[in-house]
Amino acid sequence: MTTNHAPYHAHVYYEIGDRATAERLHRMFSDAKGIGNLTSVLFVGEMRDRSVGPHPKPQFEIHFLEDALPAVLPLIKASGLRALVHPLTDDDVADHTTLAHWIGDPVELDLATLDPPGINQGLARFGKSDF
Repeated sequence: MTTNHAPYHAHVYYEIGDRATAERLHRMFSDAKGIGNLTSVLFVGEMRDRSVGPHPKPQFEIHFLEDALPAVLPLIKASGLRALVHPLTDDDVADHTTLAHWIGDPVELDLATLDPPGINQGLARFGKSDF
């Protein structure tokens, strides 16, 4: 059952030429997490200038609760960067495909690296660490 406390990830993608824009957004989320309308933003991961897991482009993660969606989505959209936003359930593949929401053009993910249904290691890492 989904509640407003359901865990979510946003993967914000950037090209190396857009790294300064990504750094600004990363810093903004890092500085504002846990404050005001970003109270439910719990973690901002490292900027990864290479592919990691299913993500074929440089990216960073933002971990938050569902009730932060109305605050998180417009900030990402305003940056002009593309992002994959998804819930964390026990189905990692569905999280990254059928349950996912894209901001900007989708990126083809490497689905072979995702956990099988019923096992999602992202749940244990939620709010604590990225890859």
